[in-house]
Amino acid sequence: MERVVLVTGAAGGVGLALCQRLLEEDGRIHLCIACRNEQKSEATRDLILATHPAAQVSTVEVDLGNLASVLRAARELRCRFQRLDFVYLNAGIMPNPHVNFKALWHGLLTGKLLHMLTTAEGIMTQTDRLNGDGLQEVFATNLFGHFMLVRQLQSLLCGNEKPSRLIWTSSSNARESAFSLSDYQHAKGQESYSSSKYATDLTSVVLNRKFNGEGLYSSVVCPGLVMSNMTYRILPIFLWKLLMPIMWLIRFFAKTYTLTPYNGTEAHVWLFKQKPEYLDSLVKYHSCTSGLGRCYVEPRKMDVDEDTAEKLYQKLLELEEQTLEKYRDLLD
Repeated sequence: MERVVLVTGAAGGVGLALCQRLLEEDGRIHLCIACRNEQKSEATRDLILATHPAAQVSTVEVDLGNLASVLRAARELRCRFQRLDFVYLNAGIMPNPHVNFKALWHGLLTGKLLHMLTTAEGIMTQTDRLNGDGLQEVFATNLFGHFMLVRQLQSLLCGNEKPSRLIWTSSSNARESAFSLSDYQHAKGQESYSSSKYATDLTSVVLNRKFNGEGLYSSVVCPGLVMSNMTYRILPIFLWKLLMPIMWLIRFFAKTYTLTPYNGTEAHVWLFKQKPEYLDSLVKYHSCTSGLGRCYVEPRKMDVDEDTAEKLYQKLLELEEQTLEKYRDLLD
């Protein structure tokens, strides 16, 4: 039987490029694209079928920042499929991003500018808000909505004849300094995106400890700096146009400047072809591009503490229990 692949955040950027590349790798897969609304889902499906007319492409509507939507989507997927082979947990948001130009200038004077430009460390802030479920919006969309989705799809992911895979889109901006267990939703800081991506790394690590024995494996990837709708919101478009020649030059020194969504999916696609039993659960796989445009994957050890990962997992389970109690009518 064909492998079933679910991709969240498939409407554009890395998600859409990933769908196209997966079908280039294996045109026999059943690709299920998850988008926030029906209109986006159908438009994305039509776009994919325009280049892969023989592909099996279905859609599911899910807003990862809305837990009722997550539960409805999971119920639909359980009715539709007997198993899931790959789930690419790619959807994410970075609301109201701001650049700290003072920090950039300080980085230039101290010789740390290249590091800051490749990781966004210290130069990117966001203004978060509460969503309709009373959760911090970035945490809910980037991590907890996906966590709930995985938990609700556990029957399709565990105990299959062949291993199932979770592949999370993380970031080089995932930093321990932006994360706190006492404020794991990052309600008090201004680096909610970095916090959510570090929490993603922790979650992936602990999921492997819990579920490898049941045939479920989790990995995290970093797409590098990709020019997408999310990136374009950081600065005005005219500034990006002025900066693009400089960014192409920087790529000779900063291999994580993948720049295009196609290049940014290199690690996602590479993992699609690997045997999960031989992968290191403490490694993040980075999409990289050489100055001359050659794409490759670079594994890097994650700076994560497994005890912290376990404690975060317990907090997520407690939050899950509260959510399920609230939305009992959406459960089977």
